Order: sequence, then structure tokens, then C-alpha cells
Amino acid sequence: MSKIWFITGASRGLGRSFAEAALGQGDRVVATARHVDGLQGLVDNYGDAVLPLELDVTDKAAVEKAVERAIDHVGPLDVVVNNAGYGLFGAVEEITEHQLRDQLETNLFGVLFVTQAVLPHLRTKGSGHIIQVSTMGGVMAVPLMGGYHASKWALEGLSESLAREVAGFGITVTLVEPGPYGTDWAGSSAVRAAPNGVYDELRERLEARRSGWTPGNPDAAGQALLEIANSDDPPLRVFFGTIAPELVRSAYADRLETWGEWDELAARAQGN
Repeated sequence: MSKIWFITGASRGLGRSFAEAALGQGDRVVATARHVDGLQGLVDNYGDAVLPLELDVTDKAAVEKAVERAIDHVGPLDVVVNNAGYGLFGAVEEITEHQLRDQLETNLFGVLFVTQAVLPHLRTKGSGHIIQVSTMGGVMAVPLMGGYHASKWALEGLSESLAREVAGFGITVTLVEPGPYGTDWAGSSAVRAAPNGVYDELRERLEARRSGWTPGNPDAAGQALLEIANSDDPPLRVFFGTIAPELVRSAYADRLETWGEWDELAARAQGN
């Protein structure tokens, strides 16, 4: 049976690929973006199967209205994809309070607002799948992206709790954790802090490392998301791409090793 999707940040990047994949299998999509003009291509290609909505996910009242409008016009939602977000680049010393607050408003609070708005409807329906687009940077961290990592690590914790809270209502939650993809995420979509020269050498090393990566194909990510959405038993977490598993597993191995080295101190800290 066809599904009804609600996808934020659907005008470009992975969000656009997710929308096209769903539409390509005959589903209907409520596609949202900050600027509705960016959704015209979807409408041109898929007609009435698309409901384009202009939406700033940081506006809670607007989110609630968008969800109500979606349900009134298209019907009960089946899959909700919280994709809207952007990257903040800069050392912790470089980023401003305003930049970090804006990052959290979109990447964390935007997801919260959409999730809270759809949950009553999904509970009434007795089913639904909430897909949170996280990143490999939600479970590991690299230099010069501390603000971005803060938003995605928070999303991970929020979503894991959410999954356990709503399982009894027939609602599932999946955190998609992509590695690098061939999108504009690190280009015009990103915010960059004013650089401090003391970090220039580190910046150059990281850029050189990233230049050796082969980014994933967003269209392939769209097809992979269909498999997740169509699964009878979707995972709580899933990597997208080949780079993310390699880097995250290495990071977790380092954590486990460090924790093991300090087990005796941990026991002494118990105090009894």
C-alpha cells in the first residue's frame, strides 16, 4: 500500500532524494522547505502527489499549522522524515553564542517541534515511522565541528528516548547516520565561524583528509531510505555509506579501550 510522507528540508540534498524516492514508488509526499520555490521541480515532475509547504522548522506555531494542513489535505501520515538541518564549521573557540543557538534551533528544536506535532496523530492512527536524519557526527566527533556535533549528539539522545516512549503506540523511530554525500551540505548550506589563525594548520589537515573521501550518491541514499521505511522491523540506528561505519567503529574501539584502562578508578569512585 502507498504511504504518505512528511519530509522537511526537501528542496535539495538528501531531503530532495528522499522525496523523489518516495514519489518514485507511488507514494504521496508533503514536502517542506524554507523557500517553497525550491520545491517546484517536485511539483512539475509529480503533480498532485506532492503537497509543497513553506516551513521554517524553528517556528513551532508554523510547524503545528503545517502538520495540520498536511493531514487535512493529504490524510494521516505514515512516515515523517526530519531532514532539515545544516552544518556549523568552526573551532569551539571560534563559534559565537548566536551561531550555536541557531544551530540548535534548527538541528535539535526543529526536530522536536515536528516530532511533537505529529505524535498525537500517529498515536491516534496506531502506527507511524519517524526517521531522524542524524549523521556519523552524532556518535563521534572531529575537530572544528563542535557546535554541529553538539546538535546531533543531542538529537541522538532525544531520539533514543523517544523510540522507547512510543514503541507501545505502534510508532517506530530510526536514526539515519550518513557519512559524506555529494550534496551542498558543506557549501552554501553551511555556516562558518570567523577563523582564528591558530587553527589554520589543523583546518588544512582535516580538509586534506576529507579530500580523499569518495562521497556517496544521494539517489542511492534515497533508495536505501525506502528499504528502511518499507521494513517490518526497522532499526533504531543505521549508517548510510561506507565511510561512516569505518570511522565510527574505530572511534568506539578507542572509547572501549580507554574505559577499560580506567576500570579500577571507576570502581574506586563507587566508594563501597
